Amino acid sequence: MSKSNLLIELYSNLGTTGALTFSSKALVKKMISQADLSQARLIVEMGGGDGSITQGIINQMHPEAELLVFEINESFCEAMRLQFPQENVKIINDSAGNLDEHLFGRKVDYIFSSLPFSFLSKEVTDAILSQSKQALGTSGAFIQICYSYLLKNLFKKYFNQVNASFTLKNLPPAFVMVCK
Repeated sequence: MSKSNLLIELYSNLGTTGALTFSSKALVKKMISQADLSQARLIVEMGGGDGSITQGIINQMHPEAELLVFEINESFCEAMRLQFPQENVKIINDSAGNLDEHLFGRKVDYIFSSLPFSFLSKEVTDAILSQSKQALGTSGAFIQICYSYLLKNLFKKYFNQVNASFTLKNLPPAFVMVCK
Protein backbone atom coordinates (compact mmCIF):
# COMPACT_ATOMS: atom_id res chain seq x y z
CA MET A 1 0.00 0.00 0.00
CA SER A 2 1.41 3.40 -0.96
CA LYS A 3 2.02 6.18 1.56
CA SER A 4 -0.82 8.21 0.00
CA ASN A 5 -3.24 5.29 0.41
CA LEU A 6 -2.11 4.89 4.02
CA LEU A 7 -2.83 8.60 4.59
CA ILE A 8 -6.31 8.22 3.10
CA GLU A 9 -6.90 5.28 5.43
CA LEU A 10 -5.57 7.36 8.35
CA TYR A 11 -7.99 10.24 7.67
CA SER A 12 -10.89 7.86 7.04
CA ASN A 13 -10.46 6.42 10.54
CA LEU A 14 -9.55 9.41 12.74
CA GLY A 15 -11.65 8.01 15.58
CA THR A 16 -9.40 4.98 15.91
CA THR A 17 -6.10 6.42 14.72
CA GLY A 18 -6.37 9.71 16.62
CA ALA A 19 -3.61 11.28 14.52
CA LEU A 20 -3.44 13.88 11.78
CA THR A 21 -0.30 12.36 10.29
CA PHE A 22 2.13 9.56 11.00
CA SER A 23 4.92 9.95 13.55
CA SER A 24 7.97 11.92 12.42
CA LYS A 25 11.44 10.36 12.43
CA ALA A 26 12.39 12.74 15.25
CA LEU A 27 9.45 11.59 17.39
CA VAL A 28 10.20 7.92 16.70
CA LYS A 29 13.85 8.48 17.63
CA LYS A 30 12.87 10.25 20.87
CA MET A 31 10.44 7.46 21.76
CA ILE A 32 12.90 4.63 21.04
CA SER A 33 15.69 6.41 22.95
CA GLN A 34 13.67 5.91 26.15
CA ALA A 35 14.42 2.15 26.09
CA ASP A 36 17.44 -0.15 26.04
CA LEU A 37 16.26 -2.50 23.30
CA SER A 38 19.60 -4.30 23.08
CA GLN A 39 18.67 -6.27 26.22
CA ALA A 40 14.93 -6.67 25.55
CA ARG A 41 13.57 -10.03 24.42
CA LEU A 42 9.81 -9.33 24.22
CA ILE A 43 8.56 -5.98 22.94
CA VAL A 44 5.00 -4.87 22.22
CA GLU A 45 3.84 -2.03 20.01
CA MET A 46 0.26 -0.82 20.28
CA GLY A 47 -1.02 0.98 17.20
CA GLY A 48 1.33 -0.02 14.39
CA GLY A 49 -0.10 2.45 11.86
CA ASP A 50 2.27 2.94 8.92
CA GLY A 51 5.11 1.04 10.61
CA SER A 52 7.33 4.04 11.35
CA ILE A 53 7.65 3.19 15.04
CA THR A 54 7.85 -0.51 14.17
CA GLN A 55 10.84 0.19 11.92
CA GLY A 56 12.50 2.22 14.68
CA ILE A 57 12.07 -0.66 17.13
CA ILE A 58 13.36 -3.25 14.65
CA ASN A 59 16.43 -1.12 13.92
CA GLN A 60 17.37 -1.15 17.62
CA MET A 61 16.14 -4.50 18.96
CA HIS A 62 18.27 -7.56 19.59
CA PRO A 63 18.13 -10.17 16.77
CA GLU A 64 16.69 -12.74 19.21
CA ALA A 65 13.94 -10.39 20.44
CA GLU A 66 10.31 -10.81 19.47
CA LEU A 67 8.07 -7.87 18.53
CA LEU A 68 4.28 -8.09 18.75
CA VAL A 69 2.53 -5.25 16.90
CA PHE A 70 -1.16 -4.66 17.66
CA GLU A 71 -3.21 -2.82 15.04
CA ILE A 72 -7.00 -2.88 14.62
CA ASN A 73 -7.02 -1.51 11.06
CA GLU A 74 -6.75 -4.43 8.62
CA SER A 75 -5.35 -2.25 5.80
CA PHE A 76 -2.49 -1.12 8.03
CA CYS A 77 -1.89 -4.74 9.08
CA GLU A 78 -1.69 -5.93 5.48
CA ALA A 79 0.81 -3.19 4.61
CA MET A 80 2.94 -3.95 7.68
CA ARG A 81 2.96 -7.69 7.00
CA LEU A 82 4.48 -6.95 3.60
CA GLN A 83 6.91 -4.41 5.04
CA PHE A 84 8.00 -6.60 7.98
CA PRO A 85 8.14 -10.28 6.94
CA GLN A 86 10.65 -11.20 9.67
CA GLU A 87 9.75 -14.26 11.73
CA ASN A 88 10.35 -12.44 15.00
CA VAL A 89 7.86 -9.66 14.09
CA LYS A 90 4.20 -10.58 14.52
CA ILE A 91 1.55 -8.20 13.18
CA ILE A 92 -1.64 -8.83 15.17
CA ASN A 93 -4.98 -7.57 13.85
CA ASP A 94 -6.59 -7.21 17.27
CA SER A 95 -7.27 -4.66 19.96
CA ALA A 96 -4.48 -3.95 22.43
CA GLY A 97 -7.21 -4.59 25.01
CA ASN A 98 -6.65 -8.28 24.28
CA LEU A 99 -2.92 -8.12 25.05
CA ASP A 100 -2.99 -10.90 27.64
CA GLU A 101 -4.51 -13.35 25.12
CA HIS A 102 -1.35 -13.05 22.98
CA LEU A 103 1.33 -13.16 25.69
CA PHE A 104 0.61 -16.63 27.10
CA GLY A 105 1.84 -15.50 30.53
CA ARG A 106 5.12 -14.04 29.27
CA LYS A 107 6.44 -10.74 30.64
CA VAL A 108 7.16 -7.82 28.34
CA ASP A 109 10.30 -5.68 28.46
CA TYR A 110 8.83 -2.61 26.73
CA ILE A 111 5.45 -1.53 25.43
CA PHE A 112 5.46 1.29 22.87
CA SER A 113 2.08 2.90 22.27
CA SER A 114 0.65 5.54 19.99
CA LEU A 115 -2.95 4.69 20.91
CA PRO A 116 -5.36 7.66 21.04
CA PHE A 117 -6.45 7.34 24.68
CA SER A 118 -8.36 10.64 24.42
CA PHE A 119 -10.74 8.95 21.96
CA LEU A 120 -11.03 5.52 23.59
CA SER A 121 -13.81 4.56 26.01
CA LYS A 122 -13.03 4.29 29.70
CA GLU A 123 -13.56 0.51 29.53
CA VAL A 124 -11.13 0.02 26.63
CA THR A 125 -8.59 2.37 28.22
CA ASP A 126 -8.82 0.50 31.53
CA ALA A 127 -8.39 -2.88 29.81
CA ILE A 128 -5.34 -1.72 27.86
CA LEU A 129 -3.57 0.08 30.70
CA SER A 130 -4.37 -2.57 33.35
CA GLN A 131 -3.11 -5.38 31.12
CA SER A 132 -0.04 -3.34 30.16
CA LYS A 133 0.87 -2.78 33.81
CA GLN A 134 0.44 -6.50 34.55
CA ALA A 135 2.39 -7.58 31.47
CA LEU A 136 5.52 -5.53 32.15
CA GLY A 137 8.54 -7.18 33.72
CA THR A 138 10.04 -5.57 36.83
CA SER A 139 12.35 -3.28 34.85
CA GLY A 140 9.93 -2.76 31.96
CA ALA A 141 8.32 0.47 30.77
CA PHE A 142 5.19 1.58 28.95
CA ILE A 143 6.19 4.35 26.53
CA GLN A 144 3.36 6.43 25.07
CA ILE A 145 3.17 9.16 22.43
CA CYS A 146 0.45 11.70 23.18
CA TYR A 147 -0.54 15.20 22.21
CA SER A 148 -1.87 16.38 25.58
CA TYR A 149 0.14 16.70 28.79
CA LEU A 150 -3.10 16.13 30.71
CA LEU A 151 -2.93 12.42 29.82
CA LYS A 152 -0.12 12.16 32.36
CA ASN A 153 -2.84 12.10 35.05
CA LEU A 154 -4.48 9.12 33.36
CA PHE A 155 -1.22 7.15 33.29
CA LYS A 156 -0.55 7.97 36.97
CA LYS A 157 -3.68 5.98 37.86
CA TYR A 158 -1.99 2.82 36.54
CA PHE A 159 1.75 3.40 36.92
CA ASN A 160 3.82 4.52 39.94
CA GLN A 161 6.18 6.70 37.94
CA VAL A 162 5.38 8.80 34.86
CA ASN A 163 7.99 11.02 33.21
CA ALA A 164 7.20 13.27 30.26
CA SER A 165 9.40 14.79 27.58
CA PHE A 166 8.37 16.98 24.66
CA THR A 167 9.36 17.35 21.03
CA LEU A 168 8.47 20.12 18.62
CA LYS A 169 9.74 18.03 15.70
CA ASN A 170 6.39 16.44 14.92
CA LEU A 171 3.09 17.63 13.51
CA PRO A 172 1.53 18.32 15.91
CA PRO A 173 4.24 18.59 18.59
CA ALA A 174 4.06 15.62 20.95
CA PHE A 175 4.86 14.31 24.40
CA VAL A 176 6.55 11.02 25.14
CA MET A 177 5.38 9.57 28.47
CA VAL A 178 7.54 6.89 30.09
CA CYS A 179 5.50 4.92 32.63
CA LYS A 180 6.88 2.43 35.15
